[in-house]
Amino acid sequence: MENQKTSIIKHLEELRKRIIITLAVFLLFLVLTFIYVQDIYNFIVKDLPFKLALLGPSDIILVYLIIASVVAITATIPVAAHQVWLFVRPALTPKERKVTSAYIPALFILFILGISFGYFILFPLVLNFLMSLSNDMFTTFFTTEKYFRFMLHMTLPFGFLFEMPVVIMFLTSLGIINPYRLQKIRKYSYFILIVISILITPPDFLSDILVTIPLLLLYESSVSLSKFVYNRHQREKEGEKEIYESV
Repeated sequence: MENQKTSIIKHLEELRKRIIITLAVFLLFLVLTFIYVQDIYNFIVKDLPFKLALLGPSDIILVYLIIASVVAITATIPVAAHQVWLFVRPALTPKERKVTSAYIPALFILFILGISFGYFILFPLVLNFLMSLSNDMFTTFFTTEKYFRFMLHMTLPFGFLFEMPVVIMFLTSLGIINPYRLQKIRKYSYFILIVISILITPPDFLSDILVTIPLLLLYESSVSLSKFVYNRHQREKEGEKEIYESV
């Protein structure tokens, strides 16, 4: 009993260490990004067909903080993934350690792809639709804070949603989930993804379809990748069993 308590305390201390390292790296990137945040801001707004307005002196600081936070989160993703890997590494076999370490760059790449999808495809689509609703009946007036908050809502969620295939592969490799369980909950997963698509897009059928299809494809690719990882593990177990029985 005493050994069990000691083991739990060690695990909690290790988890605390990993969280502190991740937060420290995030804060470091946040500070570094803040140094160049004005250049990033100017790059984002340089092609806008309208001017952004400020309603108060603190608005621009809030906008800079939003921009710096998104950049810092993106840069911290590989570090956070590596810290998670270091935390679970003692429970993995040498082969599993080698395989799961390959997920770290994939997490970063998929996060970038998700943000790019939101920024270059979804965000212009939604913005143009909403602007078309005015139909010259209203004067278009965008505050800097609301514009960047809107952009954040259209981009950052997709950075995390695009992580789904790698996360599912990782959980499958650890034996936490398997493709057959994912297939059983497919209809519930579809429903959740469709609801997410409807909530983050304007109320028109085309926008819903353009967002729903990539999310459903992500889920199906996650199931396929999970099946690949699961079947490979099963073959390895059968091979080890045959070797053990032959001995």
